[in-house]
Amino acid sequence: MKLLLATKNQKKLAEMRRILEPLGVEVLSEAQLETPLPEVEETGTTFLENARLKAQSACQATGMAAVADDSGLCVDALNGAPGVYSARYAGGHGDDKANNDKLLKELEGLPMEKRTARFVCSICCVFPDGDEITAMGECHGHIGFAPEGDGGFGYDPLFLTEKGCFGRLSPAEKDAVSHRGAALRQFAEALKARLDK
Repeated sequence: MKLLLATKNQKKLAEMRRILEPLGVEVLSEAQLETPLPEVEETGTTFLENARLKAQSACQATGMAAVADDSGLCVDALNGAPGVYSARYAGGHGDDKANNDKLLKELEGLPMEKRTARFVCSICCVFPDGDEITAMGECHGHIGFAPEGDGGFGYDPLFLTEKGCFGRLSPAEKDAVSHRGAALRQFAEALKARLDK
């Protein structure tokens, strides 16, 4: 089966391929299409709403089953911010350094026990027949005082778990505990059930 991943983020693509390809699912990227996917404004108030907007748009544009995720960081001391605005927390979209710098500034002076946070990932897959599969995963941890490691992306260098900082984990170690890994495993089970029908 072929699934189109509605993202321009190559690191998300790599993560999704690592988890779905063993199921016999070929994950296609926008780069493999003849025309780029339409830009989608992420106007949802939840991660799932944004994932659905992106998957629906890609499915309508291509006639292919399309999967999208929306994920972000929810920090308890900031009432759940940056939340759905994680990628554009500091203003520009996807400026990891600026986002991390802003987060550290917002948490300045807070002790570790008050720096609790969770990564959330919602996945939505929309099929040409109108069916959809959704999945969600979370990973709980703390926000560190300074970036660590050069692995991962986004807030990974600041996110500390029992297994260590996301910025220092190998891809396989991160997949085993991450929000996206959990959501993708849940999604993979639902997809397998659909394929086995």
